[in-house]
Amino acid sequence: MSQHAGAQPIAGSWFEFQHHNRAEGVYWNPACARFDAAAWHAKVGEMAAIGLEYLVLMAVALDFKTFYPSRLLPAWDMACPDPLEALLQAADDHGIKVFVGNGFWGQWDSPGIVADAQARTRRLDAMEELASQYGHHASFYGWYWANEAGINGHFNQAFIDYAQECSRRARALMPDAPTMIAPYGTNRVQADAQFARQLEALEVDIVAYQDEIGVQKSTVEQTPGYYEALRRVHDQVPQVQLWADVEIFEFEGVVYKSALLPAPFSRVRRQLEAVSPYVDKILVYQTLGMTNAPGSPAFAGHEDSTALYADYARWLRDHYPDRPS
Repeated sequence: MSQHAGAQPIAGSWFEFQHHNRAEGVYWNPACARFDAAAWHAKVGEMAAIGLEYLVLMAVALDFKTFYPSRLLPAWDMACPDPLEALLQAADDHGIKVFVGNGFWGQWDSPGIVADAQARTRRLDAMEELASQYGHHASFYGWYWANEAGINGHFNQAFIDYAQECSRRARALMPDAPTMIAPYGTNRVQADAQFARQLEALEVDIVAYQDEIGVQKSTVEQTPGYYEALRRVHDQVPQVQLWADVEIFEFEGVVYKSALLPAPFSRVRRQLEAVSPYVDKILVYQTLGMTNAPGSPAFAGHEDSTALYADYARWLRDHYPDRPS
């Protein structure tokens, strides 16, 4: 069982080239579209400077266009011709490990995307492309299955089939690369024997459960109970690591239909403290857009994002003086 006094530091964050929900991403999508390779390098450097070890790329494709040169679909029109190469090269240079998210090869918010035949063919073919074109990067560490599961007591079989198929293909292509999912519905998990069996059936190495504070489905007072129950069931399946996906945003207006803003660090700190006793590592959603180093040459996000970056860096220096900050 994981035991941590106080709050663990943030080990990593999600990362994206364009936010899939346009209403949520209005403060950083336009800036990211203008980033060249040097800007992406600077942005990854800002994340390394606050001690991030991992980046989880949400998706290599979105809206039927790719973020890398592919034979499968046309590419996004961005200032950087190959954002994926820019990310992995920057991560190589900064010693960061990247989980490459193999989505979205269909309509990202379609409830049937995991079983859609065309999307399935594309994502399996894409894995071949990605391993061939980018597998030489030291930073290409693992894979993330981006079509998130909504847990309703247990995982549904369609998602188990999707994760299992992707993981098996990943092991064939890159046998040492770990695989990860980040489901929602954390407050509805039934942490019982059936759930333990499902964790094995998924054939993934890491499950990073969303704390769902940002989307207002849970409160900081509730999450310790959820993660304590998850810790008990994961201890029965020790090959599957238990990580947290802590939401460091809040909405400007209506949930899911308005812009994401950085949460105050006072709330984020409480979120970290709430889950730390139970999880192996903490990731956040997400530093891109929610944080910017003061004076950043690659600014992307709301003006309040510099405060969250600076407040976290200060806390990190105070509590973990041996880590970068």
